[in-house]
Amino acid sequence: MKRLLAILLAALALAGAAPAVAAPVDTGHLETELVGRDLSVAPGATTYVALRQKIDKGWHTYWRNSGDSGEATRIQWTLPAGWRAGDIVWPAPHRQPTGPLMNYGYQGEVLLPVPVTAPADARPGQIVTLTAAATFLVCEEICVPEQATLTFSLPVKEGLAEPDPQWGRKVAEALAAAPAPAGLTGVFARQGPVVALAITGPALKGLDLADAYFFPFESTVIDHAKPQPIERGPEGLTLALTPGYAFQQPQPPKALAGVLALGGKAFEVSAAEGALPAAASGLGPPPKAASSGAGLGLVPAALFAFLGGVILNLMPCVFPILAMKAAAFAGHAHERKAAQGQGLAFLAGVLATFLALAVILIAVRAGGAAVGWGFQLQSPPVVAGLALLMLAVALNLSGVFEVGASLQGTGAGLASRNGMAGAFFTGALAVVVAAPCTAPFMAPALGWALTQSAPAALTVFLALGLGFAAPFALAPFVPGLLTRLPRPGPWMDVFRKALAFPMYGTAAWLAWVLVVQAGNIALARILAAAVAVGLAAWLIGMGQRRRATGRGAAPAMLAGALLALLAAAAAVWPNYAEPAAEAASTGEAEAAIPYEAWSPEKVVAAQAAGKPVFVNFTAAWCVTCQVNEKVALSRQGVADAFSQTSAVYLKGDWTRKDAVIEAELARHGRAGVPLYLVYGAKGGEAVVLPQILTEGLIVRALNDARAR
Repeated sequence: MKRLLAILLAALALAGAAPAVAAPVDTGHLETELVGRDLSVAPGATTYVALRQKIDKGWHTYWRNSGDSGEATRIQWTLPAGWRAGDIVWPAPHRQPTGPLMNYGYQGEVLLPVPVTAPADARPGQIVTLTAAATFLVCEEICVPEQATLTFSLPVKEGLAEPDPQWGRKVAEALAAAPAPAGLTGVFARQGPVVALAITGPALKGLDLADAYFFPFESTVIDHAKPQPIERGPEGLTLALTPGYAFQQPQPPKALAGVLALGGKAFEVSAAEGALPAAASGLGPPPKAASSGAGLGLVPAALFAFLGGVILNLMPCVFPILAMKAAAFAGHAHERKAAQGQGLAFLAGVLATFLALAVILIAVRAGGAAVGWGFQLQSPPVVAGLALLMLAVALNLSGVFEVGASLQGTGAGLASRNGMAGAFFTGALAVVVAAPCTAPFMAPALGWALTQSAPAALTVFLALGLGFAAPFALAPFVPGLLTRLPRPGPWMDVFRKALAFPMYGTAAWLAWVLVVQAGNIALARILAAAVAVGLAAWLIGMGQRRRATGRGAAPAMLAGALLALLAAAAAVWPNYAEPAAEAASTGEAEAAIPYEAWSPEKVVAAQAAGKPVFVNFTAAWCVTCQVNEKVALSRQGVADAFSQTSAVYLKGDWTRKDAVIEAELARHGRAGVPLYLVYGAKGGEAVVLPQILTEGLIVRALNDARAR
C-alpha cells in the first residue's frame, strides 16, 4: 500500500512539472496565446513567457512606436503576490507604408517575450497561474481593436529549468534576435532641413548597409514617411532623417533612441547631440544588394566592367568616334606595325581618360557631392564646351582646317596625319562621348565600384577601359584582318568628310541638352559661340592654305585661335540659370504617356491606391535613355498597357544634379542612368528592368506588376 502511494505521489509530481496548456484564442483577425521558454521556474529566478500572435494574411499589428498611426499591443498582467512581469522585449519591426503614412509593426507570426520573475519564497511543487489581458489594434485597410484574456500555468521547481519542447527554442530565438545594445556610438546634429544621425562601432563591420533604417522609440522625433538616405563611412554610417514635431519645439530633443536595423540584424542605439564623427561618412551611399552588384567582389565586378566596356562600343553615342578610328585603321591596312602602334595609342588614350574621370568622380563623391557615371554632363559649362569641341572636330573632318599637318596630301595622307597623337586623342574623345551611355553589365559593376576603396574602384574603371578599347586595340594584332580592308585612296577623303555629319549631329544634341539644363538663354549663347568657332576654324584653315602656298599665315591663324578661345570662354562661363519654366515643361507636353516627377512619396501613394508604378530615371544627356524613349516608351502598345493596368508613370530627371535621385540610384546599386523600376500594385520592392528596353518587355512588366 505504501509503495502504491509513493508511485501515485511521484506521478502527481511529474504531472506538475509541466505547465498546463491553454487553448489559443481567436480574437477575429489573429490567433493569440501565452507560450513559455521553460517548463518551470526556480524560486527567485526569471523565465520568459511570450505573447504569441498569429496574424491573418494581409493584416498587421504594431510595434512599441506604431509610427504615423496605429497603436502598440498592450499587456495587463494579473500575477500572484510577489511575482513580477517586466516590459515586452520587442522584436525589430517592419515598415508598413499606408498611403502617405509610414507605420511600424508585424505580419504573420510574432512572439513578444516578457520576463517573469518568481519571488524567492515561491514554494517548489506549486503551480501558479499567470493571467494577461492583451489588447491589439489589427489593421488591413481598416483597423479593428481586439482583445483577449489569456492564462498560463507555470510550475515552480528547484534547479535549472528545462526548455519547453514546443516553444522553448522559438522564444529563445526571438530573444536572441531582439534589438540589444552592441557598443555602438550614436551622435546626431541638425544640418539644415535634416537631422544627421551618425552611428559607428565594430558591430557594423561586414554588414550590408544598403537597407539600414532607424526606428525611433518616440513617435514625434522624425517624419516617419520620409526616406532615410544613407552615407557610408569607414567605421559606420550616417542617416539623413527628416525632423518631426519634437524638433519644432522651443526645446528640441537632446537625445535620440531607437533601433537600427540593417543586414538582417537590429541594434538598440542611443545618440547624443554633438559633432558628427568623420568615420561615419565619406564613402557615398551603399548599393542595394538585392538588385545591384553589392555582393559582386572585385574579380566579378572587373569582369562585368570589361564586358560592359566591350558592349559600350555598340551604343549609338560612340558610333561617330569609332567610325573615325575605323577610317584611320583603313589607312594602315597594309602597314601592320603602324596599325599596331595606333591601336596601342588608342588604348592609352582610352585608359588615361577613363582613369582621369574615375579619379575626379571618386574625389567629388568623397567630398559629399551627389554624382555618378556621366557626372560631367550634369554641368552646363562642360556640356557647352563639349558641344563646341564636337563642332570643331566636325569642321576638321569637313576640311575647313587641319590638325597637325598642311593641306598637302589631304586624301591619301589622311592616315599619316592621324599618327600616335591622333590615335591617343581619338581614344580620349571616344571616352568623353561614351559617358552618356551605360551598357549592360556596366551598371552593377560601377555601382559596386563606387562604394569601395579607391584602388578597387580604379581597378573596375581600368577593366571598363580595357573592354572599351579592346576591339580596336587588338584588331591590328589579328593576322589578315586589316588586309581585308580596301587600300588607301581618294575614297578615304570622301569617307572622312561624310563622318563629319554624325559629329555635327552630336554637337546639335549637346546643344539641346544644354537648353534643357539651363534654359533658352543658353541656346543664344551656344549658337553665338558656334558661329565664332566656325569663323575661327575658317581663319585657321585660311592661314594653313596661305602657308602651304608660301604666303604669310600667322595673322589669320592667330586671329582664328584667339576667336576660338573667346567663343569657348563665352559659352562655358559658369553663369547658367535654372531652366525656364517653358523649357522644363516642353518634354512633358510632347510625351506620349502622361507622367509625373518622381518622388518616394508618390511611389508609396500609388501602391497604397493599388496601382502599379513604372519609374524612369533618365537624363537629357543620356543617349541610352533617349533611345529607349523613342524605340520603346513612345510606342502605342506601351501607352495602351499603362492605360489598361492603371499604372502610374514617374520620371526622375537627373539632367542636373539631384541628391535624392542619386541616393535612390545608389540604393539600387547604380552609379548612373538609365534605371527602370516597376513596383507591384500590392506593394513590395521594385523589379529592376534591363537598361535596353523593348515594347514587349515593358508591357509584360506592367501586366506582371498589376498582379503582384
